[in-house]
Amino acid sequence: MIKPINRDIMVLMRKALPADRSDLQSARDLLDTLNANRERCVGMAANMIGVAKAIIAVNTGLAAMVMLNPKIISHSAQSYEAEEGCLSLDGIRKTKRYEKITVEYEDMDFHRHTASYSGFAAQIIQHEIDHLFGKII
Repeated sequence: MIKPINRDIMVLMRKALPADRSDLQSARDLLDTLNANRERCVGMAANMIGVAKAIIAVNTGLAAMVMLNPKIISHSAQSYEAEEGCLSLDGIRKTKRYEKITVEYEDMDFHRHTASYSGFAAQIIQHEIDHLFGKII
């Protein structure tokens, strides 16, 4: 189900709790909401729909995917300054991003995966994982 975008800073600043099987509907809602906003958005975290759980949805190219309980387990030494926007915030802000990251996460069946990303895909995932820690760009 497509959900409204949360713009309440107090909700966005809450640290996410681990996701479990009872959160699968929220994960589906997040994916639906991302897909409904795909012309202006490439990633979302669950707190953007008012759910304080460790769930992100990202569109890194071919199709959008959900990551449950994602964690960056390593990153490159190289970083760069990026300018990013967010559906939950007005305007564009500068932030630092790593060029390459490795992420550990669970899929919708709670199978664990480890994957490496670089460039824009890495930037999207870092932005959404920041949301899970209540970090706002």
